[in-house]
Amino acid sequence: MSSKAGKLVTSRSELDLDHPNIEDYLPSGSSINEPRGKLSLRDLLDISPTLTEAAGAIVDDSFTRCFKSNPPEPWNWNIYLFPLWCFGVVVRYCILFPLRCFTLAFGWIIFLSLFIPVNALLKGQDRLRKKIERVLVEMICSFFVASWTGVVKYHGPRPSIRPKQVYVANHTSMIDFIVLEQMTAFAVIMQKHPGWVGLLQSTILESVGCIWFNRSEAKDREIVAKKLRDHVQGADNNPLLIFPEGTCVNNNYTVMFKKGAFELDCTVCPIAIKYNKIFVDAFWNSRKQSFTMHLLQLMTSWAVVCEVWYLEPQTIRPGETGIEFAERVRDMISLRAGLKKVPWDGYLKYSRPSSKHSERKQQSFAESILARLEEK
Repeated sequence: MSSKAGKLVTSRSELDLDHPNIEDYLPSGSSINEPRGKLSLRDLLDISPTLTEAAGAIVDDSFTRCFKSNPPEPWNWNIYLFPLWCFGVVVRYCILFPLRCFTLAFGWIIFLSLFIPVNALLKGQDRLRKKIERVLVEMICSFFVASWTGVVKYHGPRPSIRPKQVYVANHTSMIDFIVLEQMTAFAVIMQKHPGWVGLLQSTILESVGCIWFNRSEAKDREIVAKKLRDHVQGADNNPLLIFPEGTCVNNNYTVMFKKGAFELDCTVCPIAIKYNKIFVDAFWNSRKQSFTMHLLQLMTSWAVVCEVWYLEPQTIRPGETGIEFAERVRDMISLRAGLKKVPWDGYLKYSRPSSKHSERKQQSFAESILARLEEK
């Protein structure tokens, strides 16, 4: 009975963090009930920046929690455990890491020795070439997972190639794509990256029909939307995979899903991905860490433990909007993976409102309060 009560207290405290009590940030009741003179718009505009900062602090605390890494708690805190920890470091960095590097290098040698000839010699036989390239991409992704000692458990039927369907999944790291790709060669929609990742995108991953976009280019949205509609209509195209959150979230929460994937007039197949942080946190914080360093972190850990659920396909209901459809699918994924839903747009991670926009909002906020006070 006590353990159940402890769980209830914990879940209640976590819920309170996500939905802070605004009254805690207001003055005491006695000061609120004191008589005041008639408020003017100027008075409200004078205090609205302070109110905005206070509300912004509450919002930022809830929003930024979605993108914070969870550093492992130190356990080598005494003389008995410290030698064991040192031994583990030697094993991971001096034994496992070299073996994993060799495994990944061996995989690339096999992949390139087959991919380059196939791509050059079978240009006139698109159907056969795409089939072989699909198998090769799945193979190299399997080598990547092996280089982390990936322990991945898949639940549900394996995705198949069918027209008018799209797969959507929660997003924690770019390795989500690798974990899913080793089972099925998806055509993914993804942000265009620089460096060696961008080179792979424009060469190898282009062969499976992946679609790239640049978040800073407004014109890319229209082009990508057209490519998505064309792709889902093709009977021989690889299954389309979309991460509708639009950014990496730390696998404790799900932010709002973009509605584009849910307005394609096709079947939506949800995929829930949950990482076990027992050995390493698989969240990629792209603002603090390059993808190369992220891979090195995974390759020097004991293992990457993950579960993937292929959930029941969904279709839009009569009278249901794209936003409502997206929220319904997000509910399914969050429930299956044990993630908390938060009402934030993940793109706020990359862009915040301008100062002029904030000032207009403050004035509108003050005018609405003044109007209500005058009505009373």
